[in-house]
Amino acid sequence: MSTTKQTEYKADDFKSDAEPRWCPGCEDYAILKAVQMAMAQIGRPKNEHAVVSGIGCSSRLPYYMGTYGFHTIHGRPIPVATGLKISNPELAVWVVTGDGDAISIGGNHFVHAFRRNVDMNILLFDNRIYGLTKGQYSPTSQKGMINKTAPYGTIEEPSDPVGLALECGASFIAQISASYVKELVDLLVQAYNHKGTSFLHIYQNCYIYNDNAFDDFTERSIRDDNNIKIEHGKPLVFGKNLDKGLVVGYGKFDIVDIEPGNVPDNIVVYDETDSVLIRMVTDMKFPEYPVPMGVLKKTLRPTFEDSLESQIELAKSKFPPDLQKLLSSGETWEVK
Repeated sequence: MSTTKQTEYKADDFKSDAEPRWCPGCEDYAILKAVQMAMAQIGRPKNEHAVVSGIGCSSRLPYYMGTYGFHTIHGRPIPVATGLKISNPELAVWVVTGDGDAISIGGNHFVHAFRRNVDMNILLFDNRIYGLTKGQYSPTSQKGMINKTAPYGTIEEPSDPVGLALECGASFIAQISASYVKELVDLLVQAYNHKGTSFLHIYQNCYIYNDNAFDDFTERSIRDDNNIKIEHGKPLVFGKNLDKGLVVGYGKFDIVDIEPGNVPDNIVVYDETDSVLIRMVTDMKFPEYPVPMGVLKKTLRPTFEDSLESQIELAKSKFPPDLQKLLSSGETWEVK
């Protein structure tokens, strides 16, 4: 047993000298605090973390972290983070992106990140609007939403980030609201502890351009009836008095009334590795169903960087590196 005393960190240890600047009341402040609190719990020094962002309101976050940080170009934080993780596998890599940055211009990188399963954490701040450029509709804006680029209402169906991540083979998927700071911190720590690409979809209200977008399921007085806490090995029950539960119906869940404190045997017990239950939960759409909050999927498979390293070592064993042999191989000529 090691007798080395582990350093205890505080959230303030992960702050930079820069003063955070978002609109007053922006939930990005809450997410920033949660990330710093999570890193303190993880217990690694700030020089062992790197935060990579794209373009957007969310992407200002690296400036306010005392860790390494990269503010990249629009839609490109994931490939930069991928290269960073491959070149320094011991580094804890965090990607901060938004619904426009990740799902629109960065959509291709978003898709392939999950296919590759690089060991990094993708935090998607979803406010269903382009906030930095002053209120244009984004890929996740709800159909019919009136905004600056759709004055008569958006006519496109919204993208589903969680569904997209699932279809692309994400090995870890979680979902939460930025207003649930305690739960957000816990999910950030779980994402870090997962070996592979961790995707955390965060509902984040934009008070200026899309205010109250999530009030129907996050407002304090009604949220217990309109979202459901998803936990591995726990029954799927919800409601202010835990008086509702989910049972398996014909290809979907049925909502039934239950006696508070008495969970019947037919109530589904969640398994974050069960592909059928994962699909059924991620398919739940509000208002027909409560919004699922928590870890929706967690499975293990080889990471991209581990497989790459194994392949490099195999090549080295078959073909020992010899620079002189490489330079003199094939057609050569001498310059005099």
